[in-house]
Order: sequence, then C-alpha cells, then structure tokens
Amino acid sequence: MLATTIHGLKDIRYTEVPDPVITRPTDAVVKVTASCICGSDLWNYRGENGEITSPRTIGHECLGIVEAVGAEVTTVAPGDHVIVPFDHCDNTCPACVAGYQSACVDRGFTVSGQGEYALVNHADGSLVKLEDAPDDAQLPDLLTLTDVMATGWHAAIMSGMSTTRPGGTAVVVGDGAVGLCGVLAASVLGAERVVAMSRHEPRQELARTFGATDVVAARGAEGEAAIAEITGGVGADYVLECVGTDQAMRTALAVARAGATVGFVGVPHGIEVPIRVLFDKNVGLKGGMAPVRRYLPELLDLVQQGRINPGLVFDQTLPVEKAAEGYRAMDERTAIKVRLTY
Repeated sequence: MLATTIHGLKDIRYTEVPDPVITRPTDAVVKVTASCICGSDLWNYRGENGEITSPRTIGHECLGIVEAVGAEVTTVAPGDHVIVPFDHCDNTCPACVAGYQSACVDRGFTVSGQGEYALVNHADGSLVKLEDAPDDAQLPDLLTLTDVMATGWHAAIMSGMSTTRPGGTAVVVGDGAVGLCGVLAASVLGAERVVAMSRHEPRQELARTFGATDVVAARGAEGEAAIAEITGGVGADYVLECVGTDQAMRTALAVARAGATVGFVGVPHGIEVPIRVLFDKNVGLKGGMAPVRRYLPELLDLVQQGRINPGLVFDQTLPVEKAAEGYRAMDERTAIKVRLTY
C-alpha cells in the first residue's frame, strides 16, 4: 500500500510500504477514507523525539471502512464505516473498566493512519461503528473524534469540569487543535467564563466561535497577570494544559486557584513539575493520554445532534499524497490542522 512515511528531520514522503495483516483473532484491517495531521506528529517531524534511523509510517487519526476482521471479532464486519481511536484497547481490562482505556494492559496504536490501510489491535474494544457512511459536511467533525476532540475533552474532565456542576472559570493554555477543542469542551461542559490563551488572530477567532469569553495573548508573567486580573486575583477554577512544554505547564499551575486541578494532555517534552507550587497552593495535576474510546459515544452523540462542530479546526485540506505540504504548513503555523483526502 501507499502511506505517509517519515525518513528524517522534516522529511515526509508518500511511499509504498507493506500492507497491514491480521495476526491475532481480535485484529481488524481498516481501509482509510479520511485522515489528518496531528500536532503531536510534529514532535517527530521536528526531531524532538530523537533521531529517525529508518523510515516508518506516521499518522494516527483516521476514519475508514472495515476491510477484514479476525476470527473473534463480533461487533464490526467488512463494509462497516468506523471511527478509529488513535489508542486501541480491549475495553475489558481493569484500566479500561476504570475509564482509562489509554492505559489498557494490551494497548495498541494506529501507526499508518495517513496510509491506505490501518491495523486495529482490538477491533471490538476500540472501533465505533457508524450507522451510515458519513456525509461530506459531518466528516471533519467525526474525524476529530479519533483524537483531538477527545483529547481536549479529556483535559476538561481531568480538570474537574462536569455538566453536573456548571459555572466557574476555565483557562485553556495552548491554541493548537487540542487547545481549541479544549475551549469547546469547557464551553459545552458549562463553564461561565472560558479564557483562551492564544497569540494568533485566526486561532483567537476560532476560540471565540467555540465559546471563549476572553482571550489572553500574552505569555509568561504578563499572561499570568492578565489571568489574575480576569479572575479578580483568585485564579482559574479549571485549567487545561494542551501544549506539553515546561513554560505551558508552569503557566497552567501559576494561573490555577488554590485547590484547583490542572488537566494536562500536552505530550510532555522537557517538563519539570514544580512540586512546591502544587504543595503550597494545594493544586492538583491530573491527565495524560486521552482514553478516546471512553468519550466516543458521548462525543459522537454531540456531533450527530449538531451541538458541537469541532471539525472547524481544519483550516486546510490536501490530498494524502501531498501530506508533506501539510506538515510544513502546520510546522510554520500557517495552518491549525490539516485534513487529508483520499
């Protein structure tokens, strides 16, 4: 098959690779019909995850049609349209039952989501079947459910937000696709004020569309002071850290009110958690990799009801064979998130 592959620093190609094959009775092969580039893919693209010594496929967000299934798969069949969570799970182990499918004891990942086919390790536990083929208008929204919308939602939930106790002020650190989805999540979950920390005008505009009541463009001490002013010196009731850098984490902890929790979902790079800050303010830190399968039923319902339109994060669309252009655009921040067509 053909798939997007990474060969080295900022070296993305669309090349031929072996087809995925079923090796376990719980596996499924999905023919990819839509995919996209994730901000976390840029860590590899920029060489932040170490040197790439041999070419490999890249991409983990996709929708598709089931092509083949293993002997024990019962919930989906060839021909079914499915949402593919980026993290695969059996959905039955203790971690999954507790709602943390991203820590499944037999976890797998989509590794060729920007290719023609993808292998799913646990079809029954992971795949969510769609009743019909997604129409063109709803497809972008559904595609976000494979990762970024679920990840933004996870940040909000980990910060303690819930529809059963609406109100309060939520601050979202980060204006990438995940951060913007975090703004949307905070708004849907009922925060009275949602503050987006963003320096880029197109992203600020989308944040407002998603429900942000305030935008703070400053960073560092100046940004923290702006949050203090907005909250009357108290700090935010909920904080969503959606970047993964040391500065973002320190900002998130600094703007949290005493007793608040920072929900963090940014892939950590170079972070040193200042434990003394947590200790002095009684601030909690909770989060990690999003258990996409946990949130999919609720988020799918919200999309199908038309209550959320997270697909607006896609501001550029390219054919999959031109994925390298999409990586370049996201790296240069001329695009928020790039959707790939087939």
